[in-house]
Amino acid sequence: MSFYLAGSDALIGLQPKHPPRHYIKTVSKFFLKVNGKQHTVDVAPETPLLYVLSDELGLRGPKFGCGMAQCGSCSVILRGHVVRSCVMPVSSAGQDEVITLEGLGSLENPHPLQQAFIDEGAAQCGFCLNGVILTAKAVLDQKPQASDEEIREALGGVLCRCFAHVRMLRAIRKYADGRKKA
Repeated sequence: MSFYLAGSDALIGLQPKHPPRHYIKTVSKFFLKVNGKQHTVDVAPETPLLYVLSDELGLRGPKFGCGMAQCGSCSVILRGHVVRSCVMPVSSAGQDEVITLEGLGSLENPHPLQQAFIDEGAAQCGFCLNGVILTAKAVLDQKPQASDEEIREALGGVLCRCFAHVRMLRAIRKYADGRKKA
């Protein structure tokens, strides 16, 4: 266990001789399984999982949007459910695997849901895609026969301002129907 100073004094390089207690943050070692790989990180337990994924592990799928779990850009799959990583402390992830957009597929071998989005031209600016794709995957993993209404309801918590909803829903339906045939 080690310590670092947090606060405005530390940001400008000043370190008080005896910092107030609220300036001291405990750093702990966490073992995370992300996208099938084990990682060890040294961070404060209350550090948002999003910051660990982006800053420590270099993943760019989950994005910082609102910082209040309102937009869905920071979504990840944990324990089979979509969670907002911007408000989830890294200490809450435990030993369960975290799945990000990068964990679904690659440029060379996209996941079938990612491929459906490509085929349908369902991406516009791309900022919401992380939340949309991971939410759709989690819903269809839990309920493979989900109706369009159930899918739309699940996606209600993911903000998109590009008006690509019709193409996104068409891509999700294409993926869902393809799963039924397989």
